[in-house]
Amino acid sequence: MRLGILSCSPRCYSTKRLVEAAKQRNHKVKVLDTLKFTIDIEEGEPELYYNNKQVRDLDAVLPRIGASITYFGTAVVRQFEQMDVFSANSSTGITNSRDKLRSLQILSRHKIGIPLTNFTRDKKTVLSAIERVGGAPVVIKLIEGTQGIGVLLANTLQTAEGIIELLQSQKQNVLVQKFVAESKGKDIRAIVVGDQVVAAMRRVAQGQEFRSNVHRGGRTEAVELDETYTQAAVRAAQILGLRVAGVDMLEGKDGPQIMEVNSSPGLEGIETCTQLDVAGAIIDYMAAQADFPEIDLRQKLTVSRGYGVAEIHVPHGSVYEGKSIEESKIGDGELNILTLYRDGKVFPNPKGEKVLQAADRLLCFGKLETMKGLIPKKARKRRKPEVHEL
Repeated sequence: MRLGILSCSPRCYSTKRLVEAAKQRNHKVKVLDTLKFTIDIEEGEPELYYNNKQVRDLDAVLPRIGASITYFGTAVVRQFEQMDVFSANSSTGITNSRDKLRSLQILSRHKIGIPLTNFTRDKKTVLSAIERVGGAPVVIKLIEGTQGIGVLLANTLQTAEGIIELLQSQKQNVLVQKFVAESKGKDIRAIVVGDQVVAAMRRVAQGQEFRSNVHRGGRTEAVELDETYTQAAVRAAQILGLRVAGVDMLEGKDGPQIMEVNSSPGLEGIETCTQLDVAGAIIDYMAAQADFPEIDLRQKLTVSRGYGVAEIHVPHGSVYEGKSIEESKIGDGELNILTLYRDGKVFPNPKGEKVLQAADRLLCFGKLETMKGLIPKKARKRRKPEVHEL
């Protein structure tokens, strides 16, 4: 595999370990400064130049995009995607994860634990927003803070109101988040690679500090996650569009609470704590996937007009409830069911004997008119069908 690591910090621990792991496996690897690329946009010929030389020889890229260069960095990754070069993380996934509000909004429509969160810009609504997340104490976060920077704990309503007003006066966007008391001063960092958690550690804050980040002096201990926490971490990364991610979770009384998903997780803390070869796991995964770049159906698939992809819901009391997929004759042969979603689990290419249950969601491909006809009238009034025409 010919691998490019997109990084502005070639001497940092994570970049050096990834280079080392790639060389140990006899891959050709280059560290490429993300800011030295030039994007050429031309009809039918997306191209990239690095130091004024055309990029032609890469099988895969591993983005390590810093927060300060998110816009340009994701543009470079997007260009690699258009050139059919495999990227460990998609440009969309990096963008989704970099903004705390955006990532929580995306996760919120799925059955996955997240702390109750509020976002407001109106001074008159601040107090009611705090009350709706459970009242003081509350956690106040800058939307784009990293490594614990811009995360504050307000123990009283007056303190919270003052902090929010101050930050907003400086044109900062802030989130108000429920304080998960039972998880005070500790959280879990899980490294997700593909569909597996390859390493996990618990971070514990020291002294009066409530932030558990290693950069804030937090102590670490290796942990073995149970299935609930493993599934939550993998699903959070996949929902946001990331194949390699650091998922931070609080240990709530009702199970894992996804706090943040990082598209460029640091490796030093987790490798030192667990003594696991996390860098090697990332390189092995990329080598296995390099020949299979992600395909965007809306870009790549050419079909007849009137066809598309849609998600069909099976409501309570539906005529399809309790019937197998074959018996239901959904779409009467005009639809292909690509994936079945049920209770947080994913069943790709479900077989005909699979029995449908209430609240199932079916990702289908076929005639748009046929799919629209399967959406109940009440649901159609309540929301627009999730249809993407190709």
